[in-house]
Amino acid sequence: MKYQIEPEKTLRLSKFDPKDTSLYPDGKKSAKSALKQLRKRLIHLQNLLYAQKKHKILIILQAMDSGGKDGTIRSIFKGVNPQGVRVVNFKVPTPMELAHDYLWRVHQNTPGTGEIVIFNRSHYEDVLVVRVHELVPKAIWQKRYEHINQFEKLLVDEGTTILKFFIHISSEEQKQRFLERIQDPEKQWKFNPGDIEERKLWEQYMKAYEDTIHKTSTTYAPWYIIPGDRNWYRDTVIARIITETLENLKMKYPEPIENIESYAELLK
Repeated sequence: MKYQIEPEKTLRLSKFDPKDTSLYPDGKKSAKSALKQLRKRLIHLQNLLYAQKKHKILIILQAMDSGGKDGTIRSIFKGVNPQGVRVVNFKVPTPMELAHDYLWRVHQNTPGTGEIVIFNRSHYEDVLVVRVHELVPKAIWQKRYEHINQFEKLLVDEGTTILKFFIHISSEEQKQRFLERIQDPEKQWKFNPGDIEERKLWEQYMKAYEDTIHKTSTTYAPWYIIPGDRNWYRDTVIARIITETLENLKMKYPEPIENIESYAELLK
């Protein structure tokens, strides 16, 4: 896939175009039509996943503020069986969580068999926000890249498929989205004055993301850098990757019980 990052690949986010729409050159209408078909396929595949109860899917979404994580989830997973999909948001750690290692609260929320779990932000905050705001010394957060790789390898070895998406928006697009939140009464509830302060740290965050993706995109848990300035393109590309990944699992419905047809007689 075009946007998958190779392991150990040094990268500069400035070389990735947040406005890229090259997979759907015919534009928004064509992409939205493709997304509609992908949703139908995803509903079927998720039903198979839930019924078979063999595989586990972990989807990680990371982005700058206003990057579109919530919108991505709403758009792609519209219509799927809510029994088999769970969204987890990681907020400021509680006292109980702080009393344990930083991956403790994460491990509790990983998917069980037959389940899709979506992390809206994730354990990667502990090498992003923690780094940018210098919440712990460099000697501590630097070790976490290897911790995370080992943690994700454990999950994969135990049957979890991991997909990691960095939704890449431009600074200009973020500015426009913040202005919309300020000016639109239906979006004002989303606005947090602290977002403006975080925006001043844009370059530091870009560097932190570059290093994180470089050090933690692996063959077993790859990162994808998704152009995020066009919502319709972002949603369609991510849906396509998720759907293709599920199709590659070659899932089947469980075999019915023996002589299942005979039970129809009991209903007469």
